[in-house]
Amino acid sequence: MACAACGYAVFVNPRPTGTAIIFDDTGRFLVIRRARPPQQGWWDLPGGFCDGWEHPSDAAVREAREELGVEIRLGAFVGSWIGTYEFQDEPLPVLDCFWLARLAPGSTAITLDPAEGTEHAWVPLSDPPPLAFSTMESAIREVRQSSGRLIP
Repeated sequence: MACAACGYAVFVNPRPTGTAIIFDDTGRFLVIRRARPPQQGWWDLPGGFCDGWEHPSDAAVREAREELGVEIRLGAFVGSWIGTYEFQDEPLPVLDCFWLARLAPGSTAITLDPAEGTEHAWVPLSDPPPLAFSTMESAIREVRQSSGRLIP
């Protein structure tokens, strides 16, 4: 869109996100049940939108700290996918970026932010629950198809 008076243009570019797929020592990964829309009640991965000029990997680490009360260590970059996020009844494009991760030494007690999640579970990679967003499904499928090579 462009302003007819001054020519200022607004582009509908995808908003970047950073998400962590956190694994434990048994090969299970962490999911949290969303506490708010969109997709309230669905299983989710810890992550969220980047702050201004924040790298998506830094956002993944920050979001894990905010949502779970833990520190994480990122591993391999899994990939990025274009998705849709409903906000104020408008579908917005997002660029969802995913990293494998582990809990940092000493960070074992997960304390969910109640505004973000209502419960958490460790689930097997071979049988994940339906996830809140299609990009998450794509990232988990990518990890599964790697035959575990990517898992830190």
